[in-house]
Amino acid sequence: MKKILLLMTVLLLIIGSVCTSCGNEVQYTIGICQQTPHIALDSSTQGFKDALIAEFGEGNVVFLEQNAQGESTSCTSIINNFVNRNVDLILANATTALQAAVNGTTEIPVLGTSITDYGTVLGIENFTGLPGTNVSGTSDLTPLDQQAQMILELYPDAKKVGLLYCSAEPNSDYQINGIRTYLEQAGITCTDYAFFDTNEIAAVAQACAADSDVIYIPTDNTAASSAQAICGAILHTGGPIIGGDEGICASCGIATLCIDYYELGKLTGQMAVKILKGEADIAEMPIEYAPEYLRLYNPDLCAELGVDTAYLESLGYKPITNVQ
Repeated sequence: MKKILLLMTVLLLIIGSVCTSCGNEVQYTIGICQQTPHIALDSSTQGFKDALIAEFGEGNVVFLEQNAQGESTSCTSIINNFVNRNVDLILANATTALQAAVNGTTEIPVLGTSITDYGTVLGIENFTGLPGTNVSGTSDLTPLDQQAQMILELYPDAKKVGLLYCSAEPNSDYQINGIRTYLEQAGITCTDYAFFDTNEIAAVAQACAADSDVIYIPTDNTAASSAQAICGAILHTGGPIIGGDEGICASCGIATLCIDYYELGKLTGQMAVKILKGEADIAEMPIEYAPEYLRLYNPDLCAELGVDTAYLESLGYKPITNVQ
């Protein structure tokens, strides 16, 4: 009888252990390094997190979220901490964060987001879209030919376009070189107005406005995080700004052809889900792009500068609702 009771006890313990393990989900630790705080990158990070929570449940994903506040050395420290903690996956949000992650690990899967051109960032010539390493991700590149056409369409009498951007951001160089080609082919004179850091923005922006019919700012993280300063330096001149993303347009621009950064972050999160579940090998995952582009305008600045918003809406532009 004692042997039977002992056997039953052991069986109950085994069954209880199995049931307990069945109820426990796998918990993942994700390191998030965001280059700087501004609306586009914030939205991308949130979309990424929401996609993972939707798949695994809020209690089963731990996010180690860090913002480098625009400092490249901080990106390096953040990534090194993630590597030391052996996180399951790293999200590198924006160029400097991705560069730090690439230098920090060849083992942990790294997904980039809010990156314009991976070939430029990774130093790969004739990039075909597949890094083939522990790195992949999503791109925020919008069609530069369409952005150039937007300038020509909205300001057909413009002769000089000032290209305002941060020279320390390789992705900005990529966009500036591309849009310059399209505008010069249309007979527009383009002049670069590059600043190295936030200390130079106001002076460079004023010089740009003084000698340009239209100002173009690409998806530039330094410019986006200082968009209010640009607005203060340029607004009184009446010079219209065409922005590369919604955040710039919401703060200081007239119109933009852009992507939805929240949706881009969700797309990146869906890539992460496949990697964590073992459904995809990151080395075989090509860079993915936003499925659609948005035409938006800033209703407040358009009213202040006398821009015909009815005409913009006839061209398919919609008002930005989160004007800064």
